[in-house]
Amino acid sequence: MNSGLSLADQITLELRGDIIGGRLLPGMSLVESDLVAAYNASRNTIREALHRLGQEGLTRYVRNKGVMVRRLGIEDVRDLFRVRRTLELQAISASRPLREYESDRMLEALEAAELAREREDWRAVGTHGLAFHQHIVGLLRSPLFDAFFTNVVAQLRLVFCSAPDEARFQAPWLARDRQIHELLAEGDKRGAEDAMCLYLDDSEHLLSQLFATASHH
Repeated sequence: MNSGLSLADQITLELRGDIIGGRLLPGMSLVESDLVAAYNASRNTIREALHRLGQEGLTRYVRNKGVMVRRLGIEDVRDLFRVRRTLELQAISASRPLREYESDRMLEALEAAELAREREDWRAVGTHGLAFHQHIVGLLRSPLFDAFFTNVVAQLRLVFCSAPDEARFQAPWLARDRQIHELLAEGDKRGAEDAMCLYLDDSEHLLSQLFATASHH
């Protein structure tokens, strides 16, 4: 663990990591006493970590139930995609030719996603797919945007968890991520931007349909 971080920071990071990894799902309770035992931390430290997750829009306090992982709605989806368009399209349009390490990071995420698909671990497919998009935002070379987008990714993961059939939901995107990487690697920024634009439009449309259907049930 990073020694420069306080214990509350470290616990916040781990819990956010559990959300991004799909181990903490919308509606799950975060029980203070369990976390005190799990992290060998004081109640105040746990409260501070939970408070931060709340500020990041990842948890909420429910009366008589305590802190729960947040369920996101259609308005959240629209807002998340507004942010994605701003950051991911800007990252591509402002990018310089891909450096080898940047390309390698993207390929690692894509290969990890493909391996997860082969073993039908759809949750991991989603996590590695999101990592690919974090590397796209990484092209802006801004630690502030990276930190901000990590939080966006955690919220997106909570949105993905709402898909009733994660296999069907995750399956189509991998080939499109690979195509975006290939266009960037070839130096075709315009093509990569167009492909990303279409990707985000289609992804938002599919998620909006999912939420619309869910709200009718």
